[in-house]
Amino acid sequence: SVMNITVFITAPDKESGKKIARHILEKRLAACVNMTPVSSMYWWEGKLEESDEVLLIAKTTTDKLEELVKEAKAVHPYQVPEIIAVPIVGGYKEYLGWVERETHA
Repeated sequence: SVMNITVFITAPDKESGKKIARHILEKRLAACVNMTPVSSMYWWEGKLEESDEVLLIAKTTTDKLEELVKEAKAVHPYQVPEIIAVPIVGGYKEYLGWVERETHA
């Protein structure tokens, strides 16, 4: 059965974050995308890196995930972007229903 999920996507800046968000929203692969600044620390090519990024928080459903990953990757500037999905185990039913309706319009 179809379940609600949240997909986290980091991007280098607000401009690229908006581009990714708009792309997946226009394709109805998410009902809503929040964007917030984050400070990130991570390993990349053997070095500990630090950078300011934006975090996209996309609300969608499990049946849209595969295409969302493909489409986000297609417009993403990173070689290996973070695109990870986590389950939504509960919440306000009206909102969760809205997410499902908007991703299946």
